[in-house]
Amino acid sequence: MAPLCPHFGNCGGCSLQHFDARAQVAVKQRVLEDSLWHIGRVRPEQMLPAIYGPAWSYRHRARLTVRHVPKKGGALVGFHEKKSSYVADMDSCEVMPQRMSQLIRPLRDLVSMLSIRSRLPQIEVALGEETDVLVLRVLEPLLPPDVEALQDFARRHGVRLYLQPAGPETASPMSGEDAADLYYALPEFDLKIRFAPTEFTQVNHAVNAVLVRRALMLLDPQPGERIADMFCGVGNFALAIARSGAEVVGVEGSEELVRRAAQNAEMNGLSASASFVAKDLYRGTGGPLTGLGRFDRMLLDPPRDGAIGVVKALPEDGPRRLVYVSCNPGTLARDAAVLAETRGYRLSAAGVVNMFPHTSHVESIAVFDR
Repeated sequence: MAPLCPHFGNCGGCSLQHFDARAQVAVKQRVLEDSLWHIGRVRPEQMLPAIYGPAWSYRHRARLTVRHVPKKGGALVGFHEKKSSYVADMDSCEVMPQRMSQLIRPLRDLVSMLSIRSRLPQIEVALGEETDVLVLRVLEPLLPPDVEALQDFARRHGVRLYLQPAGPETASPMSGEDAADLYYALPEFDLKIRFAPTEFTQVNHAVNAVLVRRALMLLDPQPGERIADMFCGVGNFALAIARSGAEVVGVEGSEELVRRAAQNAEMNGLSASASFVAKDLYRGTGGPLTGLGRFDRMLLDPPRDGAIGVVKALPEDGPRRLVYVSCNPGTLARDAAVLAETRGYRLSAAGVVNMFPHTSHVESIAVFDR
């Protein structure tokens, strides 16, 4: 077993790291199976092999809390202590790539010298293949010495800095610079998927690549078929589906993400086979599937709230196969019960995706057929 992170027991982020990696996955598989049975009263016909990836240095997205604590000698930058609102006193993070982990101490020193050090509550981390961005949540305007200090930090450490004065949509590069070219690659599908620093992407790029491959293998899209990608985000699954020769329609509640997905389709030469629709899949009028037409197969990748509205709206002649990527075994189990009891699907297979090693977060993938 690898040595524990030096902040284990203080930082609350990686509560399972004292377990062997395979033991962690076994725990998560039990959580998945128990949820499916005790909540959904369903059992998969087949348990899929767990999807593994790097145990450390995997986290390409993070939201770091910032607190100015004079008794600690200045600013703290990191994750919360276990079951606490206090920020852990840390100077590294083993689950982030080393280039980011080694910036925690310099970030603490940087924040401590700013005039707005008590008005900078958060730093969002977005790491791409070639560019790294830090988004600083600023509650007051910067003074000229602050700007100079931030620009010097960015030059010395090779990062791009964004300022976010209000909601995520207000995040923009410092000093009117061009937007950062943030992207991750899916080499197996010859894809580069671009994203903005505050837009949702999977935190674990290596496991995401395997997950996309597994999802496409299970979905098995065929040329000429019409496939839905519900909660499509920036096009993570939709563009891989489009590479198969099928026609894919991505549906997403955020108009900004729909625009990003369409841009990604164009940049990857897939606009002819991939289209995207902005539609609220939870509270949309007329039902979440109204106006979308018939689909042969469907992929669902909802947030933690699950996809209850979509599964309840599936018509009698709906997709013959569903692949459901879940970040919450409880809502997956709830939706699985609806699919099995009222929509005529059977749970063909399910398995764990270890997207967040050392944490209790359970990501999974399931296949429903009828």
